[in-house]
Amino acid sequence: MLRLAEKYGVRPAAELPLLFQRILQNAIRDFFRRQKVRSLWTTLLSALAPGGAEDEDQDPLETLRPAAGSNATDGPSESLERSQVLEIIEEEIVRLPARQREAFLMRYWEELDVAETAKVMGCSEGSVKTHCSRATHALAAALKARGITL
Repeated sequence: MLRLAEKYGVRPAAELPLLFQRILQNAIRDFFRRQKVRSLWTTLLSALAPGGAEDEDQDPLETLRPAAGSNATDGPSESLERSQVLEIIEEEIVRLPARQREAFLMRYWEELDVAETAKVMGCSEGSVKTHCSRATHALAAALKARGITL
């Protein structure tokens, strides 16, 4: 309702119900798209976490690299595999075009919403969505080509 009032307050009253419905539909779609992508990456990273702990406050990236000098409970092969997968993910993120990488990291790693990301990147919200979608598809294809599946 706030978006409608902020952006379309000067429109005739007859147009407002249709505009409101469109804004509501877009917000719902954005929410579910965001949840789908987050769950994809959360599933991938949680599968790599030692012990399979389901602690919501825990950062999955911290579990991939034990602190120096710590006694990891995993065997050497599990630690090696986990570190290699993390390196592959980082390599593939670096290979993304700059704008896609920027949008992807802000949206899914820093958890900014579409509007905040668009403001930081200096582009439209549609561009942010396009960059994120392309980045996600490119990363999924690159990981699949390297034999990493969920």
